[in-house]
Amino acid sequence: MSAPLLHIESSLSLPREADVVVIGGGVVGVFTSYYLARRGLKVALLEKGRVAAEQSSRNWGWCRQQNRDARELPLATKSLDLWERVAGETREDTGFRRCGLLYLSNDENELAGWAKWRDFARTVGVTTHMLSAEEAGERGKATGRKWKGGVFSPTDGTADTSKAVPVAARGIMAAGGTVHQLCAARGVELTAGRVSGVVTEAGTIRTKTVVMAGGAWASSFCNQLGIRFPQASVRSSILALASGAAGLPDALYAGLVSLTRRGDGGYTLAISGRARVDPTPQQFRFGREFLPMFARRWRSLSPGAFEGMRQGHESLAKWRLDAVTPMELNRTLDPRPDMRQIRLTHRRACKLVPELRHVAISNVWAGYIDSTPDGIPAIGEVESIPGFILAAGFSGHGFGIGPGAGHMIADIITGSPPIVDPRPYRPERLKMSAWGKVSEF
Repeated sequence: MSAPLLHIESSLSLPREADVVVIGGGVVGVFTSYYLARRGLKVALLEKGRVAAEQSSRNWGWCRQQNRDARELPLATKSLDLWERVAGETREDTGFRRCGLLYLSNDENELAGWAKWRDFARTVGVTTHMLSAEEAGERGKATGRKWKGGVFSPTDGTADTSKAVPVAARGIMAAGGTVHQLCAARGVELTAGRVSGVVTEAGTIRTKTVVMAGGAWASSFCNQLGIRFPQASVRSSILALASGAAGLPDALYAGLVSLTRRGDGGYTLAISGRARVDPTPQQFRFGREFLPMFARRWRSLSPGAFEGMRQGHESLAKWRLDAVTPMELNRTLDPRPDMRQIRLTHRRACKLVPELRHVAISNVWAGYIDSTPDGIPAIGEVESIPGFILAAGFSGHGFGIGPGAGHMIADIITGSPPIVDPRPYRPERLKMSAWGKVSEF
């Protein structure tokens, strides 16, 4: 079953030209388009399926600074402020709340790692509180357990994954931009080596600037232009419980399992980092680049099956611009959930919070989380093709930092002072080894 999602209406007609064409209707593509439209640019957002139908509606909904890698933390901090503003700007509810995120643990090494991050966070003005055993027990009393300690990050929060991104997409149209669903971008046209247009299944849009924010599809799309973008995806499975549980924290990480309250009063359950690696041609192509990542996280990953082959998003094939493409054959990545992981997640959650045994499972789903070799997104213009801006590889962090990323990309395009320093995200860094550079969190 697919994750819950608010469906929105599309713009009526495809423009013949645009200042910027954004490919991909996930959180990054939507917020890029949103901030460009609000600055008065003529922007067209293309989505092969439905806005936010892939990973942007299939994640936890956490918008956090806590435990962010130092390279991503500035973007996370700015994004929290932007999440707060969107509701006022659009006059719609995204479900964003600074409810605080609670981390509990009985692992001394884990607690020491959090304390080390707390010390770093203080140097950049981020507030996070280490909890004593007594404080952790009080905040985690719904578990009925004793805890050695924990962390509470009061300024972090969550947003409603079922509607936050669609609400922002409506904001694009309200600001004068256009949103085109069920309209795949087949390729990019070049003139004298730079971007001159985007070919879609419904016609061509003339433009000098393209943003590729296609999530797990980005590398295969870049391959059509001869751009080598090392990207790999893992299949993560999640379940949702119906409403009925009372007294639980809004957002809780406890090692065994993580819980997040949804807008309907139910909870989303997942095991942090646990995923299947489905073999694909792209996985093999970039296997060497991802060795550092695998060496750090292999305990959380398990061999997958041929689900990735069936989905078609990590193909090395070339396609024609006048024929049906893989994006049109599979408009929404909706892979089969790993039911073994679903059952394990549910057992762990019921063990952690016994009250959940009496609450029904309302939904299960899976999604592909795309990553770069160092776990940090690639954002910036590709040197070999002027006018082509890459924004992908968000490594499971895209939902929370999406507004900041979109704002930064709009800054780059318009020549405005960037909201944060864009240099840590430049795509060219991926030409170097990721050993010693893999994101800690």
